[in-house]
Amino acid sequence: MGSGQVTDSSAPFDFRGKHLTVAGLGVSGVPAAKVLHGLGARVTVVNDGDDERARTQAAELETLGVTVRLGDGATLPEGTELIVTAPGWKPDKPLFTAAHEAGVPVWGDVELAWRLRGLDGRKAAPWLAVTGTNGKTTTVQMLASILRAAGLRTAAVGNIGVSLLDAVTGDEEYDVLAVELSSYQLHWAPSLRAHSAAVLNLAPDHLDWHGSMEAYAADKGRIYEGNRVACVYNVADKATEDLVREADVEEGCRAVGFTLGSPAPSQLGVVEGLLVDRAFVEDRQKNAQELAEVSDVDPPAPHNIANALAAAALARSFGVSAAAVRDGLRAFTPDAHRIAHVADVDGVAYVDDSKATNTHATEASLAAYESIVWIAGGLAKGATFDELVAGAAKRLRGAVLIGADRALIREALARHAPEVPVVDLDRTDTGAMLQAVQEAQRLARPGDTVLLAPACASMDMFTNYNKRGDAFAQAVRELGA
Repeated sequence: MGSGQVTDSSAPFDFRGKHLTVAGLGVSGVPAAKVLHGLGARVTVVNDGDDERARTQAAELETLGVTVRLGDGATLPEGTELIVTAPGWKPDKPLFTAAHEAGVPVWGDVELAWRLRGLDGRKAAPWLAVTGTNGKTTTVQMLASILRAAGLRTAAVGNIGVSLLDAVTGDEEYDVLAVELSSYQLHWAPSLRAHSAAVLNLAPDHLDWHGSMEAYAADKGRIYEGNRVACVYNVADKATEDLVREADVEEGCRAVGFTLGSPAPSQLGVVEGLLVDRAFVEDRQKNAQELAEVSDVDPPAPHNIANALAAAALARSFGVSAAAVRDGLRAFTPDAHRIAHVADVDGVAYVDDSKATNTHATEASLAAYESIVWIAGGLAKGATFDELVAGAAKRLRGAVLIGADRALIREALARHAPEVPVVDLDRTDTGAMLQAVQEAQRLARPGDTVLLAPACASMDMFTNYNKRGDAFAQAVRELGA
């Protein structure tokens, strides 16, 4: 881990009268355009789409005096001095090529929010930032719950769906922010300097956007740049520790690990059913601080305990007490479709983890149960399933496959778990979920868990993973009726 005095490169920017271009409408573009217009900039929004939703958003902005160009996101408007882009826009888009050639800087909405902190003279709230392939939202929500339990004014913001721009420019003042950041957002946020940050894990994802695993990891690693107090990493995922080693941080910033095992000095971990801290204590070579019981984490699945430890590490880096960590974890309720226990029917537990849309998330979900009838399938997004199936084979009582790319999972099961009975449902209509649950019930025995952890996206059959999880829960309720 590099050390030295890292300066904040986010120099003041006078927006008044500047010609600014916002790339993309949607949940980040519209707030950005409004904020920049309010700061006196001359704003043009460019957007690839020209659908009804875009036209409605455009009409709202145009009443303010913002220029909107629909159906043309490729051309750089004349006179542009700065682009603020929606995070999902790929770096190789012609708009950004033209901006690079013209020497025009490109910021994301996170970069804009970072630069606007304290602009009106208020104290700028520090950021405790979280990224990773999986677990970001849960960890940030746990962190916010812990911070609230400590009596701090806070909010869970960023990629979680709550606008960072609103948090830094709105009327409410915060002591600290719990910030979820995606790899897209980090790519476009070069000036970000968090109080402390965590990378939960790294697995291949969004490689079509980043171009390579190396580029994806590098963008995730940006979250550590300039950290002031702690860089929190996953002891079980060496790639996260490697990112800490490569980061250039403030003098005195520490590397703090979290582990499901017994923690070494400068780590948080688990000892005899307790979450313990050997990082933010006096004489960490000899002492440990009890933070909470494993049973305080809901649900107490291994990967969720890891999320809780990461959240606790960030909170402790901000000076939060052990009691607040415990109280915050107890108060936390996970979002729907994240290892959500739906019901027990005839001695079989039915669990909805529809949010497990990739193999890394599904691997964690499968590891949480001993004997599983697995419901999986959907859109594979280029994923392969051999490693996932090989690792879970001993836990599988059976598998029920749905969705467009189910054959990929079936073939992996044939290679690595040939003794596991497989039901292949040759249908992709939404009614397939009821049949899938009925088939899973037939395969299950008392003490088993029927687990919806699809390892795939949902859009071949459902609007989103929420609708898929709702269909599973409804089918389970029909079993127990």
